[in-house]
Amino acid sequence: MNEEILEKLDILIRLQAAALTAAMESSKEKILFLSAAGLRPTLVADILGTTANNVNVTLSKSRKPSKAK
Repeated sequence: MNEEILEKLDILIRLQAAALTAAMESSKEKILFLSAAGLRPTLVADILGTTANNVNVTLSKSRKPSKAK
């Protein structure tokens, strides 16, 4: 029973994530949004069809101050 509930919750999370990020153009924007919503990098990567490493690199780069020329 618990496994069935967890599976349904996972589906709901994925549907909500897809709906909320549909209008966003860049993957960076989607990653930052989903991360701010509290999703772990592995889940964000799975939802967006990328790797957890890519998500972590994007998050890391977004935390670093940009170097103005």
